[in-house]
Amino acid sequence: MIDATYLKAHRTASSLPAIKRRLIGRNKGGLNTKLHAVTDAKGCLLKFFMTAGQVSDYTGAAALLGSLPNAQWMLTDRGYDADWFRDALKDKGRRPCIPGRKPRGKTARYDKRRYQRRNRIEIMFGRLKEWRSIATRYDRCAKTFRSAVSQAATAIFWL
Repeated sequence: MIDATYLKAHRTASSLPAIKRRLIGRNKGGLNTKLHAVTDAKGCLLKFFMTAGQVSDYTGAAALLGSLPNAQWMLTDRGYDADWFRDALKDKGRRPCIPGRKPRGKTARYDKRRYQRRNRIEIMFGRLKEWRSIATRYDRCAKTFRSAVSQAATAIFWL
């Protein structure tokens, strides 16, 4: 499964000079960092990629596409409904389970029963956000915050 979530940046982490290097971006909800993640079928975090908050889901998907684990299916939400992404998954030998967006002319077929299991990645994001330092980003340095996400994921899912 692949998905992304927003992580709110605290005002102490988001001083305006050098905000691009810190992976903090501005969107409707204020200053945020976006965490793009890949999980296995159980919802354990395998890979993640961080961008500024205003960056599209497609950017994170393109960055994580080369390091996808071996799997038969790839479950995503409507935000990843693009022909290039579906074709890239098929080229890697994965079957996409992506519902189509509303404006798509031709309806996209997907396995509805399999798609119901996608809640596991949302549960994973919820568990990560139980850690206060992850839910509200206090770290100024992107490397420090990335290591905090890695540490939380290791403690939650692998220990």
